[in-house]
Amino acid sequence: MNTYNETFGVDISKDVFDVHGSTVGHDQYKNDESGFWKFLKALPDTSLVVMEATGYYHYRLAQFL
Repeated sequence: MNTYNETFGVDISKDVFDVHGSTVGHDQYKNDESGFWKFLKALPDTSLVVMEATGYYHYRLAQFL
């Protein structure tokens, strides 16, 4: 049984992170606190977010979420 209504894959780099949702499609955000807040506002409550460990660029977003 899947308890998530939406799954998001994140590809993160130094300046931006790209997000692709299983039903909502693609979007891009700045890799900073303002981008994190914009993504969080667009994130449904019952979501799963997955990302690749890419050096250290993913740490801030992972800790924020």
